[in-house]
Amino acid sequence: MPAWILPYADLALTATDLHVWRASLDATEASVRHLCDTLSVDERTRADRFHFDRDRRRFIIARAALRSIIGRYLNLEPDDLVFDYGVRGKPALSPSMNSAQLHFNLAHSHELAVYAFTRHQRVGIDVEYTLRAVSDTDQLVKRFFSANEQAVYCALPAGERRMAFFRCWTRKEAFIKAIGDGLSQPLDRFDVALAPEQSPGVLSIDGSTLAAQHWSLVPLEPSANYIGAVAIEGKNWQISSWTWENGPPVVS
Repeated sequence: MPAWILPYADLALTATDLHVWRASLDATEASVRHLCDTLSVDERTRADRFHFDRDRRRFIIARAALRSIIGRYLNLEPDDLVFDYGVRGKPALSPSMNSAQLHFNLAHSHELAVYAFTRHQRVGIDVEYTLRAVSDTDQLVKRFFSANEQAVYCALPAGERRMAFFRCWTRKEAFIKAIGDGLSQPLDRFDVALAPEQSPGVLSIDGSTLAAQHWSLVPLEPSANYIGAVAIEGKNWQISSWTWENGPPVVS
């Protein structure tokens, strides 16, 4: 991945670009109140349903950042954007305002949100905070990983398995999110690379290596103690990484 930079000019997203963004979910209460004003009524209602203020804050900042970034791409005010939602809750721009064919996906973990943006192609992104407690990764591997992934995982030294688990999990989640609401793909029906020496990629889908060749996997290390991945249709993407901040952009 290229270095994460702060944008200071109008953003251009061409048909061969993949833009990946990160946003801190830590902010003052005053800032959160300001950001909440940019959300829709249904988003504010969702925010109010969270039991813990921490989760409410993270949701508000993550959605406000999404609106802010998309607004820059489309030259629209953040609170003017209208989203539609798939059956699993995946947001997409309303077709009436998406003549630019902007595709995006977002994920968050702990105090960080990440976003992926393309034109025309499906895309999915996932991130995990690697210091979080995970109870019995070996059992999760047996339940959700493919037979090939399980074999690779079990062959690794014990000290490498935790990070291999996060690599595999985020790559699989990114792919599932990329294929969208209309397709149901069990996690053990496709293979991704997870060993440290393997190049990131989708290795097979329902046993087909040919089908897997239509997809790219981009590994992410958006901040210390975070790991993630982007899954996107096609190959040879021009990848740029950006940092969102609450306020006027500044030159890094």
